[in-house]
Amino acid sequence: QLRLVESGGGLVQPGGSLRLSCAASGFTSQFQSIAWFRQAPGKEREGVSCLTTASNSAYYKESVKGRFTISRDISLNTIYLQMNGLRPEDTAVYYCAADRIRCGNTFGNSWYSVGNEYHYWGQGTQVTVSS
Repeated sequence: QLRLVESGGGLVQPGGSLRLSCAASGFTSQFQSIAWFRQAPGKEREGVSCLTTASNSAYYKESVKGRFTISRDISLNTIYLQMNGLRPEDTAVYYCAADRIRCGNTFGNSWYSVGNEYHYWGQGTQVTVSS
């Protein structure tokens, strides 16, 4: 069984930065992609960034390109989401998810997903961007 635990959320001013972490344990070698999603109150869940592990290919939602970076530390089984230039509209609960599928629905380094294809999820971490 795969377990995912997020951390690193918090309150930050507009323009600030946060780094989210997702620590994975269990059968991590079986998973072909790990992704970050977010959900704001009253809004649909949306994919933020996805990493296909075999190729280390990274994909992003259009609105976070150039601001967010997904990366991983294989030795720690941890995925990170570095978020710079945060905006109030980035406020949401952020979740990491993983599954035995590569990042799909990609075009260039753009990615779109609402997460229905992912079966393994963390508990989420709150990110609030406010002055």
